[in-house]
Amino acid sequence: MINLSKGRGIGGKIKESAEDFIVREITKEGVVLELDKEYRKESDNGNFAVFVLQKKNWNTQEALLAIAKRFRRGRKSIGYAGLKDRIATTVQLASIYGVRSEELEKVRIKDIKINGAWQSEKGIEMGDLLGNAFTARIKGAEKSSELVEKKLDELNNTFPNYFDKQRFGLRNNNHIIGMKIIKGDFEGAVMEYLTSTSNETNELAINARKRLSEEKDFKRALEYFPKYLKYERSVIDYMARYNNYANALRKLPRGLSLIFVHAVEDYIFNIALEKRIKENDVELRNDELSCKANFYGFPDIENRVHGREGYWPVFALVGYESKDEEINPYEKEAMEELGIKKEDFKIKSMPELSMKGSYRPCFAPFRDFSYSIGEDVTLNFSLPAGSYATILLNEFTNPN
Repeated sequence: MINLSKGRGIGGKIKESAEDFIVREITKEGVVLELDKEYRKESDNGNFAVFVLQKKNWNTQEALLAIAKRFRRGRKSIGYAGLKDRIATTVQLASIYGVRSEELEKVRIKDIKINGAWQSEKGIEMGDLLGNAFTARIKGAEKSSELVEKKLDELNNTFPNYFDKQRFGLRNNNHIIGMKIIKGDFEGAVMEYLTSTSNETNELAINARKRLSEEKDFKRALEYFPKYLKYERSVIDYMARYNNYANALRKLPRGLSLIFVHAVEDYIFNIALEKRIKENDVELRNDELSCKANFYGFPDIENRVHGREGYWPVFALVGYESKDEEINPYEKEAMEELGIKKEDFKIKSMPELSMKGSYRPCFAPFRDFSYSIGEDVTLNFSLPAGSYATILLNEFTNPN
């Protein structure tokens, strides 16, 4: 991914500790949830306990499951508007079904706080937010207000809306697995999932993956594959018994398998956006798909029209229902290079993983920006839901 800005950045490192990266959710009403602040709403007789979750050194799902476990509730009982990082201090809306708010507020778990709870007839769902407000402490950065100001001028409150590397997995191969799935190469998808060692750091895992790649003996692999790789072991166990690659993939949680196919859409988007930036083609064209801003100043992807001044250019996240005229030429070029057609996203052998397609702004605004320079450089800003703070931070820190 290439940057939108060209000038030298301040360098430094981010997210070295949970205290270095603070994330405060912005609700659909435009309220920024503050740290250590109690929130109250009038309760109804609903079965959902909605609450404000504050945490650090937990990812969202793990924190909510730890809370749900106290009430003998499972994964399906929890709800959240957006996922928040583990190495961060975060505050967000969440919900649990079948729990009373007054009991929820009594929960005590290390590094988890409940900043108010109330009953509701409706739980929190993915996407129930406008965005997030960030405070990022950058350690080891050059303490130069001049460089920060130059970046601000160059970006003009806009940055590339790339998907960041976490969308592609720790081994950077989610999209590779996904491309094999949409092409019907289920053997290739299984073997890529089980045996790729890219970015793998655990020696036991590296050796196990390499050995399975060489021997392809699934029964024997159950003897040496690390126990903590539980999803891999479930696939291996199925292959050892039935030797059916497509059904072996079905042993994975559907959410994980969907991530693989989504990653293909995301990969196409990133390649296309990089091509666009290389061409210095950042202004909205008259014939281009676009969306207007909502009341908070963030792109409203549900209100799409073709090119209009002041609107945000939009790319399709390509699926089998994507309209040809809405697939940008940069995306068509990327798809041609990858050998992918929109029809590939209708996966006949695994229809549960098929993708209809959706939309995403090519660029995103950042607002409420401020900074301070002391022992470290600290940046404050707000971003729309789905945009990555790490992408914006890279514009400011990139020393090259």
